[in-house]
Amino acid sequence: MKTNSCLEIPSNISVLVLFSLLFSPIFSLVNFREENETTMAGNKSKNMKLINDHLRKINKPFVKSIKSPDGDIIDCVLFHLQPAFDLPELKNKISVMVQPELPKEHDHKAGTNPEIKQLWNLKGESCPNGTIPIKRTSAGDILRTNSIPKFGKKYSGNDVPPTPGHEHSIGSVREGEFYGAKAILNVWKPNVIGLDFSVSQIWVVAHVPTRPVNTVEVGWHVFPNVYKDNLPRLFAFWTPDGYQSGCYNLECPGFIQINPNVCLGASIKPISTYNGKQYEIALLIWKDPNSGDWWLRVGTEVIGFWPAELFTDLQDRANRIDYGGEVYAESLGKHTSTQMGSGHFPDEGFGKAAFARNLEMVDQDNYLNEVSNLNIYAEKPNCYGINNGHSDAWGNYIFFGGPGYNPNCL
Repeated sequence: MKTNSCLEIPSNISVLVLFSLLFSPIFSLVNFREENETTMAGNKSKNMKLINDHLRKINKPFVKSIKSPDGDIIDCVLFHLQPAFDLPELKNKISVMVQPELPKEHDHKAGTNPEIKQLWNLKGESCPNGTIPIKRTSAGDILRTNSIPKFGKKYSGNDVPPTPGHEHSIGSVREGEFYGAKAILNVWKPNVIGLDFSVSQIWVVAHVPTRPVNTVEVGWHVFPNVYKDNLPRLFAFWTPDGYQSGCYNLECPGFIQINPNVCLGASIKPISTYNGKQYEIALLIWKDPNSGDWWLRVGTEVIGFWPAELFTDLQDRANRIDYGGEVYAESLGKHTSTQMGSGHFPDEGFGKAAFARNLEMVDQDNYLNEVSNLNIYAEKPNCYGINNGHSDAWGNYIFFGGPGYNPNCL
């Protein structure tokens, strides 16, 4: 009996130990999951609070809202409530608004400026006098950028040397004193994949090697990660410090809009078709000789300005002008198939390729002049090419773009 009893005791202990080993981890795992889910829920709630706080800052009270056919909501915001005036140093601009002095054109060079048309007001919708149109930002817009600090920023592509992932096909004028730039661009709908973007634009740049680059930029881009679609959209951009700050459109305090008819960030309609009708926009950035601010005009519409106070080197002048296209793509092994321009190479010419024509710069006397000493450059011409020329009607021009990935671009 003693022997049997001695054998039963370890057997009972073994059962208890086995039970403990089998089920304790499950209880721990359940507890871990509950704690983890609670933490994740708490983090998500905290993130949404931060996002909602940010939305309250940038989505201003409106007197009217317009639902665009593409799904955008355009808010008509009173002029003095726009984001720029959140900066105390810009509040004085509310009461001292003076119309800028437009650059003078030489009589024999004066031409028409194609008007911009946008989807949100194609059917006659408009914002009341005293208001400006601002594309409403949603929580989803911010979530797609993965962080509030990244929202509205541009992936740095104008660094010297360029940041990896950026490819350009540009005509460039350097080593001069420039007070503005003008060009007429045709508008396309390139195919853009993943987190990529595709741009056709003007860059006005002040770059001193020992200091961060200053830029003001304008053009059209396709940027699905920001807008959730592949539509070409008008944009303006600025940075005072090498793309560390600054932003697109009115997504942070900076640019001051005065125009009620054009919405930065809204889609452009109609767009060019291959071997068909070409639709263009005329873009002009210039430094007002009276205020020193950098002004923006699209077509014949004066949109607004970047106050000189935002910048360091651009407070004085620019020393570089770029015209053309840019594609940003994450490095995923093979070359991206995101298109630039029309998605066709420049040698296909008018009606088939993207162009920028009537390339001009503003001099210190506030005159528009044809650019001289235009240099063309493409990092990977078998992916995105560029060529240039001159004619009486078009002045200096470039054709640029391409399909990206192809047998000669791997």
